[in-house]
Amino acid sequence: MRERLTFEIEGEIIILIERIAVLRAKIRTLLPHSFILASYVNVLRIRTLEKGSTMPFVAASKKFVKFDPKTFLSTIDGGRRITALSKKQAIFAQGDSSDAVFYIQKGKVKLTVVSQIGKEATIGILNEGDFFGEGCLTGQSLRLCSATAMTDSSVMRIDKKSMVEVLHREPAFSELFVAYLLARNIRYEEDLVDQLFNSSEKRLARILLLLAHFGKEGKPETLIANISQETLAEMIGTTRSRVSFFMNRFRKLGFIDYHGSDDLQVHSSLLNIVLHD
Repeated sequence: MRERLTFEIEGEIIILIERIAVLRAKIRTLLPHSFILASYVNVLRIRTLEKGSTMPFVAASKKFVKFDPKTFLSTIDGGRRITALSKKQAIFAQGDSSDAVFYIQKGKVKLTVVSQIGKEATIGILNEGDFFGEGCLTGQSLRLCSATAMTDSSVMRIDKKSMVEVLHREPAFSELFVAYLLARNIRYEEDLVDQLFNSSEKRLARILLLLAHFGKEGKPETLIANISQETLAEMIGTTRSRVSFFMNRFRKLGFIDYHGSDDLQVHSSLLNIVLHD
């Protein structure tokens, strides 16, 4: 019975990773200049139940609250390595061999991709507790993007063989990993809808709320570490000048606060932009 369950979970993981890749491809075709929406930050779904009311969507099931993946992963025998990274240090580069999954124990990581004509875009900003590089589990031989530490970070590298063994051996971890992939799948679907129907102003407001973790269980992080307007423009598929225009507008309306290179403070009132028809 246990072998059957682990086989089914492994099948779900492969299907989810492949579905995520398809959704990413659809989003990419919609964005100008081959920009891709950031997709590895924490999930926020805002549903308008009636005008002025919202309901945040929490992706992870509460039954996993007592399961500490950081503690669990540290007990894996062999096949793992924990690396301390300094700010702007490379983790892997686009085109490198894809043979491991990574888990962020501390810090932030940025994923970027470079087009054939040399244009670079940010495709993800990852936080503590996020996985990345899981494409190797479906046979991806080369990295499709580059990963770089945005802050001083601690990242665990788990080779493909060890990751597959853990997914087979530990149902609790397998279920948590499936829940993580489901959350990402939902996020890609929301990104696709966002790109199809929402203005660049609303997309910017949504990405700022996501970066501040509004809609996630616990207290939102209203302060966002310094992030450039160029990166924000790449994340929503518009120009830096448009981002600057909207950021100044948000500040004048009291939705955000920032001064030069200071951290960006996001207020819950920014939800008004997302919910405005």
